[in-house]
Amino acid sequence: MSETVEARIIPPLRDIGGFGVRRALPAPARRSIGPFVFLDEMGPADFAPGLGLDVRPHPHIGLATLTYLLDGALFHRDSLGNDQEITPGAVNLMVAGRGIVHSERSPQKFRATGGRMAGLQFWLALPQARAEIAPSFCHYDAGRLPLIAGDGFRARIVIGALEGVAAPVENLFGPCELAEITLESGAAYEIGRTYEERALYLISGAIEIEGEVFSDKSLIVLKPGADIALRAKTAARLALVAGDPLDGPRFLWWNFVSASHARIVEAREDWIAGRFPGIEGDADFIPAPELKAL
Repeated sequence: MSETVEARIIPPLRDIGGFGVRRALPAPARRSIGPFVFLDEMGPADFAPGLGLDVRPHPHIGLATLTYLLDGALFHRDSLGNDQEITPGAVNLMVAGRGIVHSERSPQKFRATGGRMAGLQFWLALPQARAEIAPSFCHYDAGRLPLIAGDGFRARIVIGALEGVAAPVENLFGPCELAEITLESGAAYEIGRTYEERALYLISGAIEIEGEVFSDKSLIVLKPGADIALRAKTAARLALVAGDPLDGPRFLWWNFVSASHARIVEAREDWIAGRFPGIEGDADFIPAPELKAL
């Protein structure tokens, strides 16, 4: 690796019921970037008419999930009574806190016509002092997220601030930022050193950093303490994730995040015993897997 790049993570492609998912975080080379403890790229996948994605009701604790679509649509339902469709460029932010249940399915209109589905999902660990707050859900339409543009680049700010422009998404995770950046071929862009931990997830295209070329579907972990100059070798699309280090290690198991192993065990037992709140009108659920060593 170069003086500015700490690691390159190539997430394996896993098939989940005909839908490909690449999990860039956590990885052996890096468990988290700031509060970001989980980064999945979903798809792209092309669904024929009548087919779609069905993620049955399942629980979360100790984190917030942020869903950001690139193509298609998803419909979110949760145990707080929220029903919300998400489309590209918008944000669904669900704060699990002490416990929430949700499902994610292709909406009926999408299922009827078929189409392409692709997106990113992030899990952000809540600070330990907020890990057991009341669950909540917020949706932000694409028009509410600020866009900045310059010579050959455009950035949509999702969390935090970029170049002095702040997103409206409520930040319960501590100092961090998330942005989607698109670059024209040949365009240059500089990543500032606002945060100690920074990474770029390259969705498509190729970029160059200090003479080293990185291709799509890779997470590029940047070293702290320096501005990073990159150049697009082709038209490129990437996600910038950055933040201050977590306030202590976390256990990640199934859909649960906690600083306490005992809390993970308790949450699993609560799910098995039916003590989590349910989603009205949906009795289906994903069973808890066997609890192995964390």
